[in-house]
Amino acid sequence: MRTLFAVLAVAAATVGPICAVAPAHAGATKNAKPAKAASVPTGDLRAYMHGIGAITDAQGVTTVFFSSSGLPPRGAGRDRNWTHDVYIARWTPQRALLDRPRVFISRPEAQEPVSVAQNDTGRVMVSFEDGWNTPNEVSQRYGVYTSDLKDVKPYPNDVLSGGHSGHVAAVGSRFVVFYSNDWVNGGGVDNLGTGNGVYVKTYDTDGALLQAVDVAPRTREWWPMIAGSPTRALLVWQQYVSGETYARLKVATLDPATGALSEPRVIADRLLYYTYSAAYVPSVDRFVVVATTDKGQGFAQLIDANGQTTATLDCMPASVREAGIAVIGERAFVPAQDGRLLHLKLTPTSIELAGTQPSPIAWTYTGSVGLVRSSTQLHWVGTSPKGLQEADFDLDVATAPGRRDLCR
Repeated sequence: MRTLFAVLAVAAATVGPICAVAPAHAGATKNAKPAKAASVPTGDLRAYMHGIGAITDAQGVTTVFFSSSGLPPRGAGRDRNWTHDVYIARWTPQRALLDRPRVFISRPEAQEPVSVAQNDTGRVMVSFEDGWNTPNEVSQRYGVYTSDLKDVKPYPNDVLSGGHSGHVAAVGSRFVVFYSNDWVNGGGVDNLGTGNGVYVKTYDTDGALLQAVDVAPRTREWWPMIAGSPTRALLVWQQYVSGETYARLKVATLDPATGALSEPRVIADRLLYYTYSAAYVPSVDRFVVVATTDKGQGFAQLIDANGQTTATLDCMPASVREAGIAVIGERAFVPAQDGRLLHLKLTPTSIELAGTQPSPIAWTYTGSVGLVRSSTQLHWVGTSPKGLQEADFDLDVATAPGRRDLCR
């Protein structure tokens, strides 16, 4: 499959040096200095691996889902098409590394970027853009499974034929898929065009459609990201700015029980394309959004259930495209483009950059996820052209942010 986004130039994305410090099953790396630069494959790195997420069952076993063009990743085929499958690997806090990955979903065309959510009954929804057996170039698809990944309503099911770029979150017992549709040629980064609207569909625990909401229909808005709380879904996406190579960042909250959508708001006027992520922080009952401006300055906001901003941190190191946000209590942890892990301290009405520490693995724009080992330790899993990269972070060794991290 030649995905709608496969032709985006690497220059439009932010990427650090690729590193093989801790490939899966090669031994853990702890408290190392940032990796040195190494030679990297050419072209769009997402052709190798793209998309990663994780769920944890009632017994504390975490399953990591990721999309990869084989293991080790092969990249695009001779026809330049992408051929990702969806893989899974298990992990517990007692293990040094993930266990050996296995294929979960495989078809001749690409299933990426994978997104996964687990609802409060333990059911699991997996969703991704799919190029297999669709009358359109791509379709947004999903499958629903039990907590031990037995079939409930297994892949393939269409969210929308022609849909793409979607991500899923769980809200109570419901699943919410936030996706884009169609493509408008021209404009944006390298004049490659934009999506043509963002939409939401809500499903019950068995994967049956409950309702559909047009969030921003038939307009140049796309790359939908989502996070879920017990009662709301936070929707985050980008809006095209005519004649510019930056976008606006927009948010809204959805009540899946009623279909009520808060008024969409612009929370940043000059966004670096695609560089934003979101997570729910239960201890402060807020969503945290982390993003980067087109000038390379990171920022964070806390969003409440009504879609309103309750705190803003305007200046922090630039965040990494498609990097996950790990949450432990009232702290959030965010990869930075300069090769560090950022520590954010949160209250319902404040955000503080409390510390930073170097990462022993190089961040890429193809996706990463932080797994909680303990209250003071994170195990981070990143995708790369060389395969999965894993490292542990001792959060107690973080240093206070320096002057370069602070606004003046």
